[in-house]
Amino acid sequence: MTDTVDAPVPPGGEQPPGGEQPPGGEQPSGGEQPPGRWSRRLVGPFTVAHVAALVVVLLGTVVLLTVLTAPVGPAGPSTPPQPGASFYVIGERTEGLAVGQLAPELSGTKDGRTVTITDLDGNPVDLAALRGRPVWVNFWASWCPPCQLETPVLRDAYAAHAADGLALVAVSVQETSPEDVKRYADTYGLPYTIAFDGTSAVFHAWRGYGLPTHYFIDADSIIRAVHYGPLSRAAAEALLTTIIPAASPSPSG
Repeated sequence: MTDTVDAPVPPGGEQPPGGEQPPGGEQPSGGEQPPGRWSRRLVGPFTVAHVAALVVVLLGTVVLLTVLTAPVGPAGPSTPPQPGASFYVIGERTEGLAVGQLAPELSGTKDGRTVTITDLDGNPVDLAALRGRPVWVNFWASWCPPCQLETPVLRDAYAAHAADGLALVAVSVQETSPEDVKRYADTYGLPYTIAFDGTSAVFHAWRGYGLPTHYFIDADSIIRAVHYGPLSRAAAEALLTTIIPAASPSPSG
């Protein structure tokens, strides 16, 4: 007679089909699978998939707002005219004299007293004596690199238009002495009027803040053009047409 040994009954009292017991001792009903990673709940009813979708939407919104608020191009020029890259700033920026204004006299105040200027030979320089002529006023300094760069332009443009009655007054500022300026003028053979503004009173009266600064004034003493920074010959000729309508020589550069 052969003895029969029954297999041990697993906890729960039932033998799973196929002789296998799922982990935890229970078989999921109806073949239902446990929830996947994306279906796990994180906050209340919201699953990982919900949160991931929300993050994508938020990132997309940030990118869209960045694109919509980015400037389309560089800021446009403002008025008054903007200085060029070589404009040598020597003071706090101010709103300079504007086109259409009556040009002030070449004088200023210092410590409560009126200051006038003279040329390098000691002769007074004032706009009243030049009324009726086109006048080009240039504030500059012999030590200023962009002013040095444009010196040949002023010399040649003046020579081309002296017969048109042009008066060019180059007012030097922040210089050590008139003698230093005279040496510079003699070295480069400058034929136009050079005035010495030793206190910078005139420069400030004309609301200057950098070098070189140019004013083009018509025969009625009205400012017709303003330019900040060094000039090329072509640019000088274009500006001179605002006060000398017949100006038409071909610039060399």
